[in-house]
Amino acid sequence: MYDPTVARLTYRALLGRRRALVLGVLPLLLIVISAIVRALTGADDQVTADVLGGFALATMVPIIGVIAGTGAIGPEIDDGSVVYLLSKPLKRPTIIFTKLIVAIAVTMVFSAVPTLIAGLILNGNGQNIAVAYTIAALVSSIAYSALFLLLGTVSRHAVVFGLVYALVWEALFGSLVSGARTLSVQQWSLAVAHKVAGGDLITSDVGLPTATVLLIVVTAAATWFAGWKLRSLTLAGEE
Repeated sequence: MYDPTVARLTYRALLGRRRALVLGVLPLLLIVISAIVRALTGADDQVTADVLGGFALATMVPIIGVIAGTGAIGPEIDDGSVVYLLSKPLKRPTIIFTKLIVAIAVTMVFSAVPTLIAGLILNGNGQNIAVAYTIAALVSSIAYSALFLLLGTVSRHAVVFGLVYALVWEALFGSLVSGARTLSVQQWSLAVAHKVAGGDLITSDVGLPTATVLLIVVTAAATWFAGWKLRSLTLAGEE
């Protein structure tokens, strides 16, 4: 289910000089903001939760997921180079699964690691907040990567649709419309963070059992459908 050659090519595409610079902007900004906030307010647990929840988890993680998830396959479909990959004796689910693993790894490195660093800067992991949000970033990285990899497979405008989901659905509707929160990866990951941290600083509108089921189902369904779509692209090309 994992092909090293496909993984190497995908890593090379995602971590090219230009894309790596884009991926690094938000994590660097988070760390700078955290350092400034710590200097101005000192170690404050509520401020830490607000910064990590409002910027890291709500904005940085989904945007990085968009870049990594869609970038893992979208450009190859757009420029037609995916045909050469599909001509190799590789199962289509193997290609998708390999690219998903790469997208998850890149998203985790560029989101979870900076989240942990920012949390340690803000309050030294007081009340386990830094670790809780780091785990939430890890969990959401998996779901976001699967969703945006699927978008990259089915649409030539995957980045636009991904940003709409991340910035409009997650950030806007997710904060204003209570019903939308149930269908929010952010809320699912917050349920995990709430369990890790305990207390009332981190809350979620979704219970942990429901969040766990939804995270697994969405990730599995998006991965399966992306593999099916890639297989259909192959059939279309052969016809």
